[in-house]
Amino acid sequence: MPGFPLRQESTVHSVSAARVVELHRRCLAAPAWPHHVSGEAGARSDIWSWIEYNHRCNSLLWVAEDEARRTDVPDAEIVRRKREIDHYNQRRNDAVERIDECVLAGLTGVFYPQHARQHSETVGAMIDRLSILALKTRHMRLESQRQEAGAEHVQRCTARLAILREQRADLAACLDRLLADARAGRVYFKVYRQFKMYNDPQLNPALYSRAHAGARGTKAAAGQ
Repeated sequence: MPGFPLRQESTVHSVSAARVVELHRRCLAAPAWPHHVSGEAGARSDIWSWIEYNHRCNSLLWVAEDEARRTDVPDAEIVRRKREIDHYNQRRNDAVERIDECVLAGLTGVFYPQHARQHSETVGAMIDRLSILALKTRHMRLESQRQEAGAEHVQRCTARLAILREQRADLAACLDRLLADARAGRVYFKVYRQFKMYNDPQLNPALYSRAHAGARGTKAAAGQ
């Protein structure tokens, strides 16, 4: 992974919306991003490692989602892309949980009185949304610069770009408020486990029913 100076502090108190947005921007500006990036977040446990890994998964998801819409490739390629989407989406959600675990570990000394409010959206979920908005903003900006697409296209994408930037600024302000309130003991949140059942062969009936049917068939054939 790119070694950005943002990693010099790895505690929850180093996290701010501005630093998250800057990390997202630097990642997207890196020539090799999101491919050919060395290292995995699992090798470290600091919060910035997981924020970056979440952003990389979202970036790879973006590429896979684009490619899965193609109509000029064999069906097998679309199937491969769909499986990539499942793979990166699972890891993206895993990273959100790791971010929240890191944040809460850094808040263990904070006292929360009985009147403290529970926040339904977590810090990790908001950072994940900022990552997606970074991708949308970047790609909409590129579309707004496509002069060959025509003046109407450029105008429409320019207007959408302004909306996306406003949405990101709003979300960034909300993230900073949540972090400040959590550090002050005014607001708390929990780690919300995603439990993506469709990716688990023990919980997806389309997978385990076929496996059980195959096992029964094998036993029946062996008994004949």
